[in-house]
Amino acid sequence: MSGLKVDDVSMTFELPGGGNVEALKNINLNIKEGELVSVLGPSGCGKTTLLNILAGFLAPTGGAIYLGDDRVTGPSSERGMVFQQGALFEWMNVSRNIGFGPEVKGTPQSEIDRSVTELLGIVGLRDFGQKMIYELSGGMQQRVALARCLANDPEVILMDEPLGALDALTREKMQSLVLDIWKKTGKTIILITHSVEEALLLGERLIVMAPRPGRIHKEYHLPFAELGVGADLRKVKQHKDFGPKRDEILNMIWDMEEEIMGRSELV
Repeated sequence: MSGLKVDDVSMTFELPGGGNVEALKNINLNIKEGELVSVLGPSGCGKTTLLNILAGFLAPTGGAIYLGDDRVTGPSSERGMVFQQGALFEWMNVSRNIGFGPEVKGTPQSEIDRSVTELLGIVGLRDFGQKMIYELSGGMQQRVALARCLANDPEVILMDEPLGALDALTREKMQSLVLDIWKKTGKTIILITHSVEEALLLGERLIVMAPRPGRIHKEYHLPFAELGVGADLRKVKQHKDFGPKRDEILNMIWDMEEEIMGRSELV
């Protein structure tokens, strides 16, 4: 396993009627192996575009992505993606969904069964392996999506607003699960979110992006993810530095939104 490097990445989309949109400009990041990074910013700042480039779904128009010494040129099992909606196979039960990737690779069934049993335990679904996807709540489905990603043993887990559709209580439980998985597996995790509180809780490193074009505005190195492992996240939010940092970032993003609205009114 090795680090992930974003080397001067830019992305420009050509519009069908002519013209273009500069979605990202000169993004540079070095993400260490085992680091938990949250990415935050106002709508239109290119968060998801950056994640899709990291996944290999999009090729940047400038710069490059490297995992260790290897340049990223397309999707790979080394980089697993967890989407906002689980993108699970409704016609398969939970266990088959989790084991699908290893099955496609030709992994022996006995090995798949052992892995699936272990992962069901890790994500708290030990008794749900034979349930169909439509029988599960939204939170349970996201647990299956996490387990399916882990089954492929990726070096990097990319998460695109994976908890955004959940109710507050389920979201808090899933935030704790993400922290537990990070600590137990040592995986590199990059998480996109619109929630400032979630970015603070789940990012030992938090990156704030600015829009038009998308670029890195500010970085923070934070203690809250480490403090939250195995702890009550509501107590972590009571840390003396949590509220001031939340307000600082909220004001920063609010100012960006105001600037965008001002630009729109001038057009």
